[in-house]
Amino acid sequence: MSNSDDPFAHAVHTAHVWLRRITDDLATEDRAFAHRVTRAWLHTVRDRLEIGDAVHLSAQLPELLRGIFFEGWKPAKVPVSHRVSEFLEQFAAEAGVTEDEAVGLAWLVTDALRDLCSPGQLDRVAALFPADLRNVLFGVNTGPFDEQNNEDTVDKV
Repeated sequence: MSNSDDPFAHAVHTAHVWLRRITDDLATEDRAFAHRVTRAWLHTVRDRLEIGDAVHLSAQLPELLRGIFFEGWKPAKVPVSHRVSEFLEQFAAEAGVTEDEAVGLAWLVTDALRDLCSPGQLDRVAALFPADLRNVLFGVNTGPFDEQNNEDTVDKV
């Protein structure tokens, strides 16, 4: 069977292109690791979005990544807390990394997806989050976070 006969060939190819970009940005050849980190990013960001915003973001993704995005989604339970500590805890657990590693990995995935999605799409998504969470997503001031003294970290749920 040639690729022209395979109705999934384009979806698979596009997912590979996106995963290769993320793999390159993570400076690794471990595609399974890049997939795990991308999946963690998609789920962790998705869970902090209102339903309409999550659906809008998903429309930017290739078909296979869109399926990963919605895997295990519980729309009745979103959005969850916007606290940086909870974001990093979820991201780290899903990615299989430490919370310290999650800080650097989150912005690397954001950077890759920012180039792959329509211009401004991830900026619009990030604008929905408090400043300290945006900083994590975009790699700005990724030092220790003092959530107790930051008004932007109040839960939105």
